[in-house]
Amino acid sequence: MKEFQRNIVCADNVYAEGKRTGSYYCCSLISRKTEKEGEKLPLAEEFYSLQGEGFHAGKPAYLIRLAGCDIGCSWCDTSFSWDADKHPLVDIDEIVNNAVASGARIVVVTGGEPLMWNLDHLCESLKRNNICTYLETSGAHRMSGKWDWICLSPKIHRPPLPENHRMADELKVIIQTDDDFKWAEKSRLLVRDECHLFLQPEWSVFESVIPAIVSYIRQNPIWRLSLQVHKFMHIP
Repeated sequence: MKEFQRNIVCADNVYAEGKRTGSYYCCSLISRKTEKEGEKLPLAEEFYSLQGEGFHAGKPAYLIRLAGCDIGCSWCDTSFSWDADKHPLVDIDEIVNNAVASGARIVVVTGGEPLMWNLDHLCESLKRNNICTYLETSGAHRMSGKWDWICLSPKIHRPPLPENHRMADELKVIIQTDDDFKWAEKSRLLVRDECHLFLQPEWSVFESVIPAIVSYIRQNPIWRLSLQVHKFMHIP
């Protein structure tokens, strides 16, 4: 058991191998040195589309979804990406070449939880090709990579590391219940004054929470509404 605990790289917590523990899920990460060093990354999917939500919604972007997540939100719409062992390890050069070939000028790196992995080499390679790097993260892990834009989507059951709040260009809080407004305000106080603030309805309860979000933003105009426009358009 000691050998497993020594090799696992899931933040500061130890999870049962390949099992979900509470609200977290962590894949088996024994002997996956190449991922830790950032030479290869577990790739869940990649495609060229439009950024679907938040500040940059509607912009053309190449999406790189990395596998592996130890956050495990109950409402997650990309839970297929949680277990990194179910997805191939792909050379970073191959991932970057695919992004370059698409013609995209923006790459959005998301997950899963992308900061579980070392993203330095990925960002360096993208920037050498004059591609802007955008990150979408819960902020629960230490930052790696150099980013032109960081979207922080904090989760109450696994809050961001304190230093990651100050790096956020955009704060995007998912609203499922009224308690999430309190979490949004608590998170707002930790980001920079110039950080853009968004409330986004959780998709499965969209119709029921929209009236509350609209009312809240009317009363608190510092916030803006984020919609997952790609879902309305039925595109990836």
